Amino acid sequence: MASSTSLLKLISIFLFLISFLTTQVVSQSNQCETTTNSCTNKDKATRLKIIAIFSILIASVIGVCSPLFSQSIPMLHPDRNTFIILKAFASGIILATGFMHVLPDSFDMLWSNCLQENPWHKFPFSGFLAMMSAIFTLMVDSVATSLYTKKHTEVMPESREDGHHELPVVSSGHFHGHHHRDIKELNVGSQLLRYRVIAMVLELGIVVHSVVIGLSLGATNDTCTIKGLVAALCFHQMFEGMGLGGCILQAEYKWMKKAIMAFFFSVTTPFGIALGIGLSKTYKENSPAALITVGLLNASSAGLLIYMALVDLLSADFMGPKLQGSIKLQVKSYVAVLLGAGGMSLMAKWA
Repeated sequence: MASSTSLLKLISIFLFLISFLTTQVVSQSNQCETTTNSCTNKDKATRLKIIAIFSILIASVIGVCSPLFSQSIPMLHPDRNTFIILKAFASGIILATGFMHVLPDSFDMLWSNCLQENPWHKFPFSGFLAMMSAIFTLMVDSVATSLYTKKHTEVMPESREDGHHELPVVSSGHFHGHHHRDIKELNVGSQLLRYRVIAMVLELGIVVHSVVIGLSLGATNDTCTIKGLVAALCFHQMFEGMGLGGCILQAEYKWMKKAIMAFFFSVTTPFGIALGIGLSKTYKENSPAALITVGLLNASSAGLLIYMALVDLLSADFMGPKLQGSIKLQVKSYVAVLLGAGGMSLMAKWA
């Protein structure tokens, strides 16, 4: 329960910070001229946004919860090949989200003509921040894994008063069997802790970029843009949710923490849309403050998502014993990655 409360506080702080940054954006009214076209219709856009909230919420719940009910759906159990292939597909979507959606949006925003030539057009802030975000994620990933491992898997035999370790007096065959079993349990425990770190870091990265995406959708009154975004986000949230749900399942959290993580993933994009609707009268997506804030957040999210997709999801699975033991399963998983990344890349044409 304590760990669930800590996770709840951490994610709540992230949401508060994003909301606070958005408020600061609203408070600065200096902006470029907002363009209008035949697709600009505030009333119709509001109706589409409300539909988007419920559609994306349902898609997110289905995506993140489907792996969590693997007991009733045997094919989605982590030990099954189908689960590995679906996770590879979802990892491809997460990778394409970082490369094809979030990072290009950041470049567009920070290179906008609405921003001053110096410093925004003199230095590639998006690429730099994405790189630093990836390095920082590596640091958090490494340090968190080290701390969790020392805290939970440090198993020492009982000591006598003279400081020497007391070994059990048993036959050699039984001792070796017990020793190998302890090593195996230690390895399983380390892998479980690794899964938990991956799930938490991935959750935080997804929460940040989901709120930003929702905010952008909620603030716009361009109905043509909204229609494309709703379809793309439903597809994106469902399969990205499957990837996160798979990580949560492998982490073997208690049901309360699973519920908390699934809840926050499901509501962050609808929360961002609602926040955008509430601020649509004062929030101007072309204002310098909005472009800088959202552009920097997007760059940070892109670095985190790209790192997580390549290192903690794809590399960990493809270099693991399950896929290394079967070339056929590797080929199927590579096809799944390409389909996921290709499908999400194709979505960039409309959203």
